[in-house]
Amino acid sequence: MGGWPAYDRGVPPPDSTPPTSAPDPGVESALPPTGARWLAFAAIVIAGICGALIGFAVADLQVEGDDGLWKGVGLVVGGVIAAGGVAIVAVLVLRAMGEWRIIEQTGDPAAARRRRPS
Repeated sequence: MGGWPAYDRGVPPPDSTPPTSAPDPGVESALPPTGARWLAFAAIVIAGICGALIGFAVADLQVEGDDGLWKGVGLVVGGVIAAGGVAIVAVLVLRAMGEWRIIEQTGDPAAARRRRPS
């Protein structure tokens, strides 16, 4: 950026030093541990597989003959519904874990409500 002319001569050139800010004494991160996130991901995948198997079995019981279309539809719908339901629960649990960590580290139950990411 050193050799480029300013787009407006009235604007001073950018300062090369990074801005200094006071260190935040609060919580570094409200993210749940990586292990918890992987566990939630594995639970979603397993629920999707189980839901797909249940959907396939229900469609297999309902359809006479060798109609693979409805068995496939049951497979997909069952997997999506099961994985979606577990995903909603997993997100709520991970958010609660993050808020719990903030409360533990600050000692203030209201700190989790005040500290919303923007």
